[in-house]
Amino acid sequence: GLFGVPELSCPEGFQEAQDKALQESEQLVQKACSTPPGPETVMIFDQLSDSLCRVADLADFVKVAHPDFAFREAAEEACRNIGTVVEKLNTDVELCQSLRRLLADETVMSSLDPETRRVAELFMFDFEISGIHLDEEKRKKAVDLNVRILDLCNEFLIGAHIPNKIDKHVLPEHIRYNFTAEGNYLQVAGLHADCPDDLVREAAYKIFLHSNAQQLARLEELLASRNSLAQLVGYDTFAHRALQGTMAKNPETVRQFLEKLSEQLSKRTQKDFQMMTKMKMKLNPHNSMLMPWDHPYYSGVLRAERYNIDPGLYCPFFSLGACMEGLNSLFSQLLGISLYAEQTKRGEIWSEDVRKLAVVHETEGLLGYIYCDFFQRPDKPHQDCHFTVRGGRLKENGEYQLPVVVLMLSLPNSARGTPTLLSPGMMENLFHEMGHAMHSMLGRTRYQHVTGTRCPTDFAEVPSILMEYFANDYRVVNQFARHYKTGQPLPKNMVSRLCESKKVCAAADMQLQVFYAVLDQIYHGKHPLKKSTTEILKETQEKVYGLPYVPNTAWQLRFSHLVGYGAKYYSYLMSRAVASMVWKQCFAQNPFDRAMGERYRREMLAHGGGKEPMLMVQGMLQKSPSVEDFVDALVSDLDHDFETFIMDS
Repeated sequence: GLFGVPELSCPEGFQEAQDKALQESEQLVQKACSTPPGPETVMIFDQLSDSLCRVADLADFVKVAHPDFAFREAAEEACRNIGTVVEKLNTDVELCQSLRRLLADETVMSSLDPETRRVAELFMFDFEISGIHLDEEKRKKAVDLNVRILDLCNEFLIGAHIPNKIDKHVLPEHIRYNFTAEGNYLQVAGLHADCPDDLVREAAYKIFLHSNAQQLARLEELLASRNSLAQLVGYDTFAHRALQGTMAKNPETVRQFLEKLSEQLSKRTQKDFQMMTKMKMKLNPHNSMLMPWDHPYYSGVLRAERYNIDPGLYCPFFSLGACMEGLNSLFSQLLGISLYAEQTKRGEIWSEDVRKLAVVHETEGLLGYIYCDFFQRPDKPHQDCHFTVRGGRLKENGEYQLPVVVLMLSLPNSARGTPTLLSPGMMENLFHEMGHAMHSMLGRTRYQHVTGTRCPTDFAEVPSILMEYFANDYRVVNQFARHYKTGQPLPKNMVSRLCESKKVCAAADMQLQVFYAVLDQIYHGKHPLKKSTTEILKETQEKVYGLPYVPNTAWQLRFSHLVGYGAKYYSYLMSRAVASMVWKQCFAQNPFDRAMGERYRREMLAHGGGKEPMLMVQGMLQKSPSVEDFVDALVSDLDHDFETFIMDS
């Protein structure tokens, strides 16, 4: 069976696994309600969470990645059913009472260790944001709103990726071949951001981002429903609800962070836009005004011209085998951990190119398993991501339930006889995803509810982004980057040039991220919104980003992150700030410092979500960073490295 789960040797097994989990959960609910308040209450709640998550998490992965449609469909169904049960349990008054009795008992509470206390509070928080404290009618309304929001999220995601069609005669003949023809229509399925022809990029931008009444209605209903739910359960706005328990804590801090960052970036961003405008004038003298469809293209042109970064020159040094060796060597030096390939049993994996790795510590032994699903295949989504399939926890019998995760990449399949070669971007993504995997392996908490990456969104990206700093350091890269034919190491100046090239137009790129994050905050802020979502987009784009809004476009209808990162899009920037501070203070002097590696494990990885994120950051940096510190860390990363500059000039 998949992942060694015996029921899952066929799609029908999902029904069986689901029924088993639901039966188990019913018994645990009864047990929770009849147990006197004490540490056992928290244990039972965590078992309940585990029995449902073991099926739901696995199904979450299978529904997107399994090549067999019948498996994907069965997993989708299981997700929906378990989701409904979770919503019901979150509004189960009797179940909540058993937890409330524990939280109200000061004697028992003071005897609990901090992790158990935090987990009890997190379970209570789940009840509260579902409206447990409301009367029956309002509780029912909260459940209905939750279900409606789930449906709207799915519909919005589908709508965000649907291509737009246009009568082919509208476009000049010489650019039509760039788009897929369908009878008299052309399909525009993306922004064609890398196309050298300005006209193609302009057409793609205006057509792909053309406003769509249905999708607009979905977005407006989604934002309004989220706001209604937040207010129903006692929050001012959806952002206030979403940010509880995060590193930022509240929308005011996020706003302050984004405003200060924007202020610090503004001069640099203007300079970047001027460089891009000059380049556009040089290549296209008739039309030199910089437009939103120009930014990604001309920043790439500037990068290539200034640093001659042809991925083809780098790929031969980054064979997949060499990169995995590099990760293995880094983890072994920093954390005393090695990765070993394991044989899989029949039916355990979903595609024959999936590899299973055992993660083993030099003294603690086996920590868990990583399944590597690295290669492209038909129907597999083109995104790099990390899935928790089973969370770690201390079982009733004293054994530790080992965590199981999947790392999914979309690497090209190699030709026979040659290894898989990664571009620098793919290599960095591999390191990034491995950062998540190590967090899952080392966040060995007693409770499954807070294991590994089950922590606030703005902290969850810190371990993965920190790995990008390792991937861009010559001392680390030099340990593994070898030409697959000659064995020659990657020259130092090639690594420096690559790192410096990433700083070209980096301020403008970061400013774009700030714009997205501000937009997300406004959409999830005070309702009713003062203007339509498109008018807000126009205003925010011109104020925060600086390139003109294009009439009749509605970029927000393609902003799929509004679903998974509602009110939390800023997380990526804040996590990067923390990762940057950890790198500079703890690893920049010696990226292989074992004592620092152990401190990183002890202070940041070991707690999963079982400790307040700011306390973990404090433990690592030995100070509590301010919003200004975050901004300075991000901005100082944009400065060019003087040594490389001298070498290259």
